[in-house]
Amino acid sequence: MALDTVASATTSPDTKQPFLELGLKEDEYARIREILGRRPTSSELAMYSVMWSEHCSYKSSKVHLKQFGDKAVKTDALLVGIGENAGVVDVGQGYAVTFKIESHNHPSFIEPYQGAATGVGGIVRDILTMGARPIAVMDPLRFGPAEAADTRRVLPGVIAGVGGYGNCLGLPNIGGEVTFDETYAGNPLVNALCIGVMKHSDIKLAKAAGAGNLVVLYGAKTGGDGIGGVSVLASETFGASGPAKRPSVQVGDPFVEKVLIECSLEIFAEDLVVGIQDLGGAGLSCATSELASGGTGGMAVELDRVPLRDPSLSPEEILMSESQERMCAIVEPKHIDRFLEICKKWDVTATVIGEVTTGDRLEITWHGELIVDVPPRTVAHEGPVYQRPFAEPAYIKQVNSEKVNVPLPTNAAEIKAAVLKLAGTPNLADKSWVTSQYDKYVQGNTIQAQPDDSGMVRVDESTHLGVAVSTDANANWSYLNPYEGVKLALAEAARNIATAGAAPLAVSNCLNFGSPEDPGVMWQFAETVRGLADGCLEMGLPVTGGNVSFYNQTGSTAILPTPVIAVLGVIEDVRTRTPMSFDRAGLHLYLLGDTGEDFAGSEWAFIHGIRGGQSPQSDLQAAMRLNTLLVAGRTEKIFTAAHDLSQGGLSAALTEMVLRHGIGATVTLENAAVDLLSETPGRVIVAIDPSKKHVLHAQVTKAKISCTHIGTTGGESLTINDSVIQLTELRKAHTETFPRLFG
Repeated sequence: MALDTVASATTSPDTKQPFLELGLKEDEYARIREILGRRPTSSELAMYSVMWSEHCSYKSSKVHLKQFGDKAVKTDALLVGIGENAGVVDVGQGYAVTFKIESHNHPSFIEPYQGAATGVGGIVRDILTMGARPIAVMDPLRFGPAEAADTRRVLPGVIAGVGGYGNCLGLPNIGGEVTFDETYAGNPLVNALCIGVMKHSDIKLAKAAGAGNLVVLYGAKTGGDGIGGVSVLASETFGASGPAKRPSVQVGDPFVEKVLIECSLEIFAEDLVVGIQDLGGAGLSCATSELASGGTGGMAVELDRVPLRDPSLSPEEILMSESQERMCAIVEPKHIDRFLEICKKWDVTATVIGEVTTGDRLEITWHGELIVDVPPRTVAHEGPVYQRPFAEPAYIKQVNSEKVNVPLPTNAAEIKAAVLKLAGTPNLADKSWVTSQYDKYVQGNTIQAQPDDSGMVRVDESTHLGVAVSTDANANWSYLNPYEGVKLALAEAARNIATAGAAPLAVSNCLNFGSPEDPGVMWQFAETVRGLADGCLEMGLPVTGGNVSFYNQTGSTAILPTPVIAVLGVIEDVRTRTPMSFDRAGLHLYLLGDTGEDFAGSEWAFIHGIRGGQSPQSDLQAAMRLNTLLVAGRTEKIFTAAHDLSQGGLSAALTEMVLRHGIGATVTLENAAVDLLSETPGRVIVAIDPSKKHVLHAQVTKAKISCTHIGTTGGESLTINDSVIQLTELRKAHTETFPRLFG
């Protein structure tokens, strides 16, 4: 087939092009022709198709996401905000931390191992491109019913991919979630988070500045894997029989990425780059157009210089390939020899493929022939913007009007049965089968990890400065009320940081939804963004960045609206953190916060097939007062342990606490059924030495938080009123579920 050049595109305006097959709409194709004043070449069409995809352009979400800017929190802690590869915050002592969460959902359904593995690899490179050393990862996951055959296909592969890639990189996996619901059948959610640390002076940005500076591609060679990859898959609703387009899922090599990380960090340490971008979704199309768009001039690239694993690749395929472990750097000519020398030392392939120009065009040639001549901003940043119609779906009024009549235990035997049932249900059961496949302690700076409320890592080994991170989403609450649901998730993620004694500092998010072409789904999304923007503003937490994942549905069945919220907090000395559980007898247990009859969206309701009612209402002012109390409880050494109440309520929290160190508890509850099973938000169990009672009461009075003495620690059972549950029996119920399902 003859090469389609800019010259041939000009002289053959009526050539039929496969824009529909590449995911472009007719009006989008017409706009490309208008921008260029001619039809696009096949290479230009390839670039626009991947960069204007939902995954890369955010064309359906931009109009809503601007609220994060309109309602932005003004804080000196935010060093780099939305718009770069990842946000960066000041954590003190001259350190900056970058963190971000993204999705790799559809590739993980098609090819679970590689989909999940390359999701980890991609988010790690996003952190690396900011100039940071990656120090930890997390993985919030959602799957279809735990008993379903396809879940048994997808889940083990995803877990193996997350663990295999992260373990080989030498990055501790310090937290995440594994949740099951029928709406995720065919649409698992594989969200990956990475945290990195650097000094303030080390921050790098994605821009191609300085005419004459060189464009260097380094890392793995480009292959045919992932052509169209996530950029096409993430813009498509799966049909009942699976995806119509099946581009190859990217194939990752964590050992290549590990070397790439060390090579890049040495390059950064010598300040050899002007700008840097990883090659993730949309590959070279993204890296070249975004670097040029973020700079002050244009860019000229010789595509035939790109090192290939497969020499048969066409120019279009090279531009669309999402082969992993590749980076693109802008380097001044005076530094190029040293740059290449470091790459050679690490045995990393590095090739000069172009240079920054004084013009305002991105020009790409193939063996001397011009095949791309575009304004780079129209590719990278000025794609379509849709005002998608949205309207409250009919189900909202229906489910909100339903009475939540869950069966409640009425005697000691039924209370025991309820506690054991919750302990073993897949959403609450022990996840050691999963987490044992991850290395939690590599690098030696992990302070706490699963199943703690948050993950925590040491940033400085001499001062013991650290950061804690938690991810949370309660899709059941978001289904009932998207606005309140995301605020509740935000408050819970922040509370999970605070229980350890860390002060919440910043937010990232991964917003997972069905098709934006469905007005009901779009309403869920709009309400979620509004709620998150309002909630972050009220709590004084800046949104540093995030990700939107649409088209998570099979046929007409969309997933539950699932906004995964990540909150990062700072702790001045990790040695003083408050543990999640107690390790000795004789401590007093107190419940902080009030309990109401909140069963809508609860795990107890889910177990009984009930999905209706009104979600709880958030009280962010109370949430902030509680967080302040929890941080003070660490600094003033009041708490021996603190644990958030979330899914499964008090029952689940007590189960996790007594099993952690095998120390039982005796608890007395006024209304045991409601107190145990309700999921009223904003509650924490704390354990204190009896001598701290008066100090605790002074703090809760100051914070205006209710405080109820519920029991003491000790013994070999969890005793709740007249119900006695031996720890051996409770542990058996809690730990056997995952090995039975997946082992």
